[in-house]
Amino acid sequence: MLLLPWRTVALGFIVLEVWFCVQVECSLALFDRITQLPGQPKVGFQQYSGYVTVDEKKQRALFYYFAEAEVDPASKPLVLWLNGGPGCSSLGVGAFSENGPFRPSGEVLVKNEYSWNREANMLYLEAPIGVGFSYSTDASSYEAVDDKITARDNLVFMQNWFLKFPQYRNRSLFITGESYAGHYIPQLAELMLQFNRKDKLFNLKGIALGNPVLEFAIDFNSRAEFFWSHGLISDSTYKMFTTSCNYSRYVSEYYRDAVSPICSRVMRQVSTETSRFVDKYDVTLDVCISSMLSQSKVLTPQQVGETIDVCVEDETANYLNRQDVQKALHARLVGVRKWAVCSNVLDYELLENTEHVIVIWLIVVLITYVLKCSGDQDSVIPLTGSRTLVNRLAKELGLKTTVTYRVWFEGQQVGGWTQVYGNILSFATIRGASHEAPFSQPERSLVLFKAFLEGRPLPEAF
Repeated sequence: MLLLPWRTVALGFIVLEVWFCVQVECSLALFDRITQLPGQPKVGFQQYSGYVTVDEKKQRALFYYFAEAEVDPASKPLVLWLNGGPGCSSLGVGAFSENGPFRPSGEVLVKNEYSWNREANMLYLEAPIGVGFSYSTDASSYEAVDDKITARDNLVFMQNWFLKFPQYRNRSLFITGESYAGHYIPQLAELMLQFNRKDKLFNLKGIALGNPVLEFAIDFNSRAEFFWSHGLISDSTYKMFTTSCNYSRYVSEYYRDAVSPICSRVMRQVSTETSRFVDKYDVTLDVCISSMLSQSKVLTPQQVGETIDVCVEDETANYLNRQDVQKALHARLVGVRKWAVCSNVLDYELLENTEHVIVIWLIVVLITYVLKCSGDQDSVIPLTGSRTLVNRLAKELGLKTTVTYRVWFEGQQVGGWTQVYGNILSFATIRGASHEAPFSQPERSLVLFKAFLEGRPLPEAF
């Protein structure tokens, strides 16, 4: 065997690596590729995670996790997922608790049979700065953060993410998310549409909003009726709630430490009657008693099926705080000691007057396809308020009903109810679903997600 000098061998490897990169469209994404997550079952798709800088001066960087489609990712759309809060993690909630490819179970990960990367290339973003692994070396970046700052950073993130993944630049793009992402998503979509006037970078096809916060006055004040209609509060408390307490104003005042004494008394009574042992995000689901873990359901070791792990948030936090997991994710903790589901350092300024959100949504609707869906067991952002807003929006746009209110099916069971306006605006409920619908009703959520991507009506019958 011929022995070559080490310099020649090293040069040979460099030449080989360059040739390989040319052949496979080498990009910066190679540095973010995940070899394998600790405890992960074997899969056939690629995963990436890491940082995208949105401000060089203050070293502000957003963390992402990207799971390519299970089959033929080159033919599948790109979907950005955003969780709300504001200040909660799309990695810990969206990816590892809801619609990502894996769920934590003890020391290992199990396959999610209803992962959304069966239908799309899924991109999860921890935003704004200060959420999860996203960080800034300037602590002032965590102060007075608002919707405009978040939307701008998310836009820059997507611009720079495409530098890492240029093969996705012209791909059909959908933005999805839940809760306070009802603010994030429309405002990001508007900025994308504005950017496209100069440089068509974003092939935006539609947005989907799950149990979203859109307008405080309607969304929050619909809670009283939901509590009462589900038997969670008494008649007398319901009367006080609706006559003495403007809950949307109470929420805004709470963040200023100047709440109404009358409303405070009402809300204490509401809390007493609803009980701390009822999950407000799903009034039918058992709560996690983490000290005993007595209500943590056991998952099968192969995959996530129909069983719900009510302690998945605790398990996710434990998993993502492992050093071997952070190393595999190319993640680091900056300015915080532990990864948290929702940020402990972020000072977010809630917008009291949210009428502009509806205005932005109107702009987006005129160009893209919008799906508004609600889990029907959520008392935090009840479906009743969402229906009111969607109906009002349709009237303001002059959209006629093209699909009358009807049931839709998942398999042989009713998956929920739906109504479509003018073929560009859809409303759907997910039967038996919580605030985080893909967590509590994964199969039904996947059926809805697939129909959304394909722009077709939800199944009418089994």
